[in-house]
Amino acid sequence: MRLFVATLAAGTALISATSVSAQSASLVYRLGKDTVAIEQFTRTATGMTGEMVQRSGAAVARYQYTITLSKNGRPSSASIKRLNADGSLPPNAPSDTRFTVTADSIVREAVFADSTQRRAFAAKQAMINFPTFIYGPTELLAGIAKSGGAADSLPALGAVGNLGVTGISPAGGDSVRMRGGAYAMILRFDATNKLQRVDGSYTTNKSIATRGAGGLDIAAIAKSMKPTGTLSLRETARGAFGQGGIVLIDYGRPSVRDRTVWGGALVPFDTVWRTGANDATHLFTSRTLTMGDLVVPPGAYTLFVQHTRAGTLLIVNKQVGQWGTIYSATNDLGRVPMQMTATPSHVEEFTIVVRSMGPTRGAIEMSWGPSMVSVPFTATAVRP
Repeated sequence: MRLFVATLAAGTALISATSVSAQSASLVYRLGKDTVAIEQFTRTATGMTGEMVQRSGAAVARYQYTITLSKNGRPSSASIKRLNADGSLPPNAPSDTRFTVTADSIVREAVFADSTQRRAFAAKQAMINFPTFIYGPTELLAGIAKSGGAADSLPALGAVGNLGVTGISPAGGDSVRMRGGAYAMILRFDATNKLQRVDGSYTTNKSIATRGAGGLDIAAIAKSMKPTGTLSLRETARGAFGQGGIVLIDYGRPSVRDRTVWGGALVPFDTVWRTGANDATHLFTSRTLTMGDLVVPPGAYTLFVQHTRAGTLLIVNKQVGQWGTIYSATNDLGRVPMQMTATPSHVEEFTIVVRSMGPTRGAIEMSWGPSMVSVPFTATAVRP
């Protein structure tokens, strides 16, 4: 699929000659070279308005929101609307989701054509949780923190679900880490609490956005966008080792998209990586595998990778069936060093190969970007 790319510098065709409204800022969220969402918003002393369009997944979705602020800079009311790319309402969805905030409660009303669903929650100084790729309202959290208020763990309510939390916590230098949202994005604000950068490099979101000018025609952009579909398709690597000897690895295949890989944005140093994307990467073996000093009995496992400046380690973990970011070292079967070599050419999609070199010898090879990491093993049948 040809991916839609929007830039603020070169995307003048996407900007209406007369802006829909006087927006003050925009954020273009990119995975490497590819744009996945665009947000724009304006903030005044009494409120915020904003809109966002995203194309990640099966459809292009638009959101519009408004926030009314009380004198202390906290929300007193808000509204979130979800639209299709053409501006129509999705089927069976509310036309509007409204929030009313008092000193000790927050109320959510989902407005449908024939009814309004209302839920109230007890909460002091509550905030609103917005969908992913709407980060403009975090400027309100920055303002609370700058004025000396607690902003690291505030009660918050989203368009669905029960009461949760939101907040920001120091992340080093002039950056803070988002708390309570779907992703712990790194945010950077200037001295006037204006959001300058959103960085998901250390999350599974991986998108990065920087502040730009407003005045974008989000409606026109939405109509020109194409859904990304599933960004990281599943694949199965298979190797045969004698009669009945099968080794399978099920994994997701993320793409480089002009980003740095080993020791960079995609596989940062000293972090435990899911070895692919989305669901955890699973190893299934009918043979006993011996990788260096590590013995892996027949069964199902998950594979993780830790890339360090001293070398790369393959982690075999006994927990199975989980999302790829769920990792517990207490479930490790063990770790084994991997060898890194250069690939003959650039590998855009992460690729795992279970290489068979005979009925008892093989190797697991993982290629991505400019490099491949691998580990040899022996495969022996279980004695009756």
